[in-house]
Amino acid sequence: MSIIERFTHEERLLLAATPVLIGSAMAFAEISGLATIKELMASAKTYMSGLKTYPQNEIIQGILPNLDDRNEAMAQAKEFRQQATARLKDKQIDSHEKIRQLLLSDTQEISRLLDQKATPTEAAEYKEWAISVAENVAKAAKEGGLLGFGGEKISAGEKALFAELTQTLGVTRTLV
Repeated sequence: MSIIERFTHEERLLLAATPVLIGSAMAFAEISGLATIKELMASAKTYMSGLKTYPQNEIIQGILPNLDDRNEAMAQAKEFRQQATARLKDKQIDSHEKIRQLLLSDTQEISRLLDQKATPTEAAEYKEWAISVAENVAKAAKEGGLLGFGGEKISAGEKALFAELTQTLGVTRTLV
């Protein structure tokens, strides 16, 4: 059974949007200019790495853009961005705290959805992929300091959000 047959359009959007939301929430857990830009780039890179890291995972393959056809990938990315933006607007998400609350609610829903409609391997790989977005964003740049000097490798805000995400997704992982 294909991903289209197993998941509704809204569920597929949630599956696609949650890792992006994880990356954004982690990047904005502590705002620090240039570091935030590096973190957002790490988020995008890790998100797209799901294609190569999990080539047999029908869910991940089904929600990421097809990079073999550039025009199709661009159209799919544009449509996804519009739908995700509309969802945030509909839910009146306008602050970092609201993003965090939505993210934790979405990850709970993702866990429930995967338990119901995914194979155990698909679910474990999806969760591993999603949490790797958070981990790579947290490790992408130091927080605080001046021009890359000083600061801390992983901020308290990032550690706290990471812990909440691993608990909600049921993933055993420590951010160090």
